[in-house]
Amino acid sequence: MRRLGIDLGSREVKVALLENNNIIKKFKISTMSFYRDYCSFDGKILVDLKKLEIDKVDSAVSTGYGRNNTDLNFFNPINEIKAHVYGVLFQTNLKNFILLDVGGQDVKVVKVEKGIITDLELNEKCAASCGRYLENMASVLEIPIDDMFEHYESPVELNSTCAVFSESELIGKIAEGISIDRLCAGVNYSLYKRLEPLLKKFYGKTLVVSGGVARNNALKTYLKKDYDEIITLPDAQFNGALGCCYYGERMGL
Repeated sequence: MRRLGIDLGSREVKVALLENNNIIKKFKISTMSFYRDYCSFDGKILVDLKKLEIDKVDSAVSTGYGRNNTDLNFFNPINEIKAHVYGVLFQTNLKNFILLDVGGQDVKVVKVEKGIITDLELNEKCAASCGRYLENMASVLEIPIDDMFEHYESPVELNSTCAVFSESELIGKIAEGISIDRLCAGVNYSLYKRLEPLLKKFYGKTLVVSGGVARNNALKTYLKKDYDEIITLPDAQFNGALGCCYYGERMGL
């Protein structure tokens, strides 16, 4: 059986195709390009699978950011929390864990016990703890974001709690002559400090990190003092799409 999963992110759309529980295709498209080049509208959003070079699909499940997830024709929609938890279940053998997913415009922290969601916390109101904040800071520093993710030593203190004001504060630190290494570490540590109150609401030994920020090695270094084990998913950015596929498989859709 072929199961198609689509995760409609705020910045990118992730697509995964499973056949007999094996990943046979996965790719990303910018959200703008996805709706402009691969979709049409006729009462509902119609996804052109031929343009995506996908055929012979037995079932399709979608998740993602915003109401468009429920407007896709042919797709069974599920919420993001469920999709990302199913993604972890698919990619690992874990049944007890805390899931941290930092998206472009939101943060999800989910507690899972015996394979069942028992608690969750969301931040959808402030960009300062999301991926967009890190992208903006890397742009100000004129450094590739993956390079910024490597710096964690001697972080400069950044006090602003607003993503917009943080840019001005960072520029001020640059003017003071503070090294790029310390500035990058400061950005990463400020993200950790913003996530810390969400994570402290949950107790658990194992933290699973998902989403694009799973590449942030500095953040994971800071998190090590709070958890016995930090697990980065093999396909962290495709976790939601893979969870959709696995949900379709488990539910027999």
